Amino acid sequence: MARSPVSSDDLTFRPVTVGNRVDFEALFTSPGAPKHCWCMVWRRTAAEAKNNDSAGRKQQMMTRIDAGTPVGLIAYEAGKPLAWVSIAPRETYRNLGGPETDAGEVIWSIVCFWVPRKRRGEGLVYRLIAAAVDHARDAGATVVEAYPVPPDAPSYHFMGFVPAFEKAGFTEIGPAGIRRRVMRLRLD
Repeated sequence: MARSPVSSDDLTFRPVTVGNRVDFEALFTSPGAPKHCWCMVWRRTAAEAKNNDSAGRKQQMMTRIDAGTPVGLIAYEAGKPLAWVSIAPRETYRNLGGPETDAGEVIWSIVCFWVPRKRRGEGLVYRLIAAAVDHARDAGATVVEAYPVPPDAPSYHFMGFVPAFEKAGFTEIGPAGIRRRVMRLRLD
């Protein structure tokens, strides 16, 4: 059963920076959070993949945050970190399966979400997508790309579902592997 949608006034969104990385750490170490991956699955280099435990992935992410690399947004409710969306320039990830960049395109990619289990069904993913698109636009993106799966897919649920992106105005442009789809929203 779906819960009441979260009001627009109830959430704020902030990019992860050195200044709020403690909130990022608190979010990722909260009950049920993805502290095993630290959102490094699609970011790590071949060399980083050799240090594949949770502590290694956390350190890899913290190195990016400390360097000022965009990694995503935290949704805050009443000043406390609540949820996460990974949104960053496509080139900060490894190959996600999207098409080559056309001249003049600046592509930012949405690759994962995390919403606490007890808060799922409230429409938070739609709010996270909208905030990610706004953030990418403000940073100069001309295209936002995502790699969701159909709702019945057996894996990759953390990347979101095709209908959520369709509702946000994204268009499917092709496959990215067996299950994932490449979806795009042009911002120009």
